[in-house]
Amino acid sequence: MRYSFEFKLKCIDLYHHGIWPDTPEDVSQKTFHDNIREWVRISEGYGVEALKHKNLDKNWSPEEKLELVSQVISGKSTRDVAFSNGISSGMLRQWVHRYRESGYNGLINKKRGRTFKEPAAMRKSEPKPLTESEREELIRLRAENEYIKAEIEVIKKRIALRQEKEAAQLKAKKQRSSKSSVKKDID
Repeated sequence: MRYSFEFKLKCIDLYHHGIWPDTPEDVSQKTFHDNIREWVRISEGYGVEALKHKNLDKNWSPEEKLELVSQVISGKSTRDVAFSNGISSGMLRQWVHRYRESGYNGLINKKRGRTFKEPAAMRKSEPKPLTESEREELIRLRAENEYIKAEIEVIKKRIALRQEKEAAQLKAKKQRSSKSSVKKDID
């Protein structure tokens, strides 16, 4: 839940007087009390201005991110650096993590969203006209394709004829063996 700056100040004032403010409906009492304690620590450590909502829409350049990340890596606490620069500590932790994994390139904003399956240049452009040599090669390749297709058909027919012949031989063999078995039964 997002609380206004004035509400946070009121809660801190009541906390200093030993009174807990009424807990909002959608939040557990423990969570709300933890929030108030956090607000008190922030206001005492960084001043009440640190309780104001941060500008989450700011686009941070990779150089600015690197500056903050290097402060954290040099030993300052993430929370101190984040509050003094008006960003959330979670965001700064993510930057530090990305920097440690990918270096400076991890701090560069990447495009988000779904990529297209084919490049835009291929979708919009029309095919170029063929040159004379390309046209000749296309004709040659089409003729070669037709020849190969005809060869494949001949091979398929040979296979089919061979299978028919083998089936006929197998049938004849079965008939002979069944006739010979009938002869044996008669004897």
